[in-house]
Amino acid sequence: MTKVLAINGSPRKDGNTSTLIRTILGELEKAGIETETIQLGGKKVHGCMACMKCFENRDGKCVIDDDLVNTCIKKMVKADGIILGSPVYFLDVTSEMKALIDRAGFISYANGHPLQGKIGNAAVAVRRAGASRTADTMLHFFLANDMLIPGLPVIGIGRDIGDVERDEEGIGHAHHVGQMMARLLTHFDRYPLTAITTPSTDERMPKKKK
Repeated sequence: MTKVLAINGSPRKDGNTSTLIRTILGELEKAGIETETIQLGGKKVHGCMACMKCFENRDGKCVIDDDLVNTCIKKMVKADGIILGSPVYFLDVTSEMKALIDRAGFISYANGHPLQGKIGNAAVAVRRAGASRTADTMLHFFLANDMLIPGLPVIGIGRDIGDVERDEEGIGHAHHVGQMMARLLTHFDRYPLTAITTPSTDERMPKKKK
């Protein structure tokens, strides 16, 4: 069954970011697509240590194994679509979301780009400034992994919990993105992906200093 995984980087489990994510997922569920949300924000999540063990082991896992990142990576690889959501924290994503992006990105590059060809988009809750940069951080993760992004990211305006529900344009676009993702995912099997030949990871990555 087709499945979309959403990862909420907001420490507020039921905050504005969650509202945007749920709105997107609602449209996917109407199309018969299975959905799942992982609450990453507010959890203890380690940043990348640049140990390069992912390139030595190539087992699809990060050696840091006492947080949610490996669970997220495993589910991202199995999913057909991925939604990343974050509020704006000092003009960018939350620290938990950034740690996931860094570590999942390395794991993907070390293991043959398993996210290639999947559908992805981002949801951002913002009070004032920084929405574009925050969205770009998540969208560039998708682009770096050769994923497909239907339309623009979802941006909802609000500070306090529930504020984003009054942003009719933001909520409307969340519905639209969900519909676009559903449309792509339900026709996905008609267009099989041909593997792209790229330079080997070993050639692209700097040698670790001893």
